[in-house]
Amino acid sequence: MPKVGVIGSLVWDLIHGRDPLAPPTEEWGGIAYALGGLDASLPPDWEIVPLIKVGRDLAPEAAELLRGLSRLTSGGRCIEVPAPNNRVVLHYQSAERRCERMSGGVPAWTWVELGPMVLDLDAIYLNFISGFELALGTAQALRQGFRGPIYADLHSLFLGMQHDGMRVLQPLADPTAWFQCFDVVQLNEDEMRQLSPDPLSLSAQALSAGTSLLVVTLGPKGAAYVAGPGFDGWGAGQTGSLAASDSPLGVTLSPSASSGQAPQTKGASFESWRLHSAQADSPRGGLAARTALIPAPALDAVDPTGCGDVFGAAACARLLAGDRVEDALRHATAMAARNATLRGAGGLSRHLRGELLVP
Repeated sequence: MPKVGVIGSLVWDLIHGRDPLAPPTEEWGGIAYALGGLDASLPPDWEIVPLIKVGRDLAPEAAELLRGLSRLTSGGRCIEVPAPNNRVVLHYQSAERRCERMSGGVPAWTWVELGPMVLDLDAIYLNFISGFELALGTAQALRQGFRGPIYADLHSLFLGMQHDGMRVLQPLADPTAWFQCFDVVQLNEDEMRQLSPDPLSLSAQALSAGTSLLVVTLGPKGAAYVAGPGFDGWGAGQTGSLAASDSPLGVTLSPSASSGQAPQTKGASFESWRLHSAQADSPRGGLAARTALIPAPALDAVDPTGCGDVFGAAACARLLAGDRVEDALRHATAMAARNATLRGAGGLSRHLRGELLVP
């Protein structure tokens, strides 16, 4: 069965102000939301392989969380490390604004550790929950050593940490080098603005570096994307990208249109096509990059925590299923909106599948 590796951090959250009338809540956060999104959105023949380090103090609780996943590979488990697990105190200032303070000591992956663990994988979903999961050199080694597609949410790469653990915005050093490591890159609106005040120049920078798809989440407004020339998903015949060595400095953008020109591969079996990084492909002449806004469904949100994580994991899952870009992103916005109607990540995958949760 095909396998997707999941790299990120499990975080124990203490949440204040999510509900002004309720006391603070303690629960799993971080990559737990992405695991729920993947579990609910992957095709039934795919398996989840956790590449997640967890502190010894919370290893039993992490194992219990993984047991709730229906797509977990046989024997799948977190990697226990002799350090305190990452913990975050969140203070919500509004439904979309929060501050956070992190503690813990889960170390980053090195390529020596990670390399052997990705050999049998078909794809990787990477979410920088702490921002310390991989150094740039390890990400570059991963790109060179792994030829399957990599979906990356850059998220906490844009967060520094003060001496008291308070997370603060910081510029991302050498963004082009990071873009070169991943096939799909996800940012939120604030992160995008840190990189450039001009979304189109940022898109050109990402596509010229070899990224096939840049996705910017916009909270309740949905998500915007820019897809490289010829790229409309990871299905058969849909792996065109802008190769870094041949790309122009500028990129022509055209509005998305459902023209039906790309091969229809939704529902194709894994045996009929082999996933690989589009960065190995040559560019397709005469094709323009595409951009569009995917609106989010209107729902009464009760908890915005983890919506971006669910979005990215669900988008990755549907791209792996062979969906076209806009179909995958529409599914992802629907899953993120549904996540906002549940408090916490407990039972999340069942909630996202529409199952009734019984206390």
